[in-house]
Amino acid sequence: MHITASVFINDDESGLHNDFERWLEELAPEKLYSRYQHNGYEDNGDAHLKRTIMGREVTIAITNNDFDSGPWKQIFCKKKDGKGDRRMLVWDDWRIITLSW
Repeated sequence: MHITASVFINDDESGLHNDFERWLEELAPEKLYSRYQHNGYEDNGDAHLKRTIMGREVTIAITNNDFDSGPWKQIFCKKKDGKGDRRMLVWDDWRIITLSW
């Protein structure tokens, strides 16, 4: 997994996904390149900070051999810097579904 990718569990709801993106962008704006000391080799200092906030691993509950997530929760893996392959992994019914764009 790329260093700027994060893994998290939450509701699979588009409004919530947009809220996360807006919130992360407010905390660590992408376009203020001069703000980040990491920038220079790659201008992705913001992506490293965003990944740290969102986390890199999850613990899931298993009940009766089933992912105990409730009706709307999913496991997501999202890359934060937009470089290279862009994929999101979604755990659904014991299968990992890879979405590419």
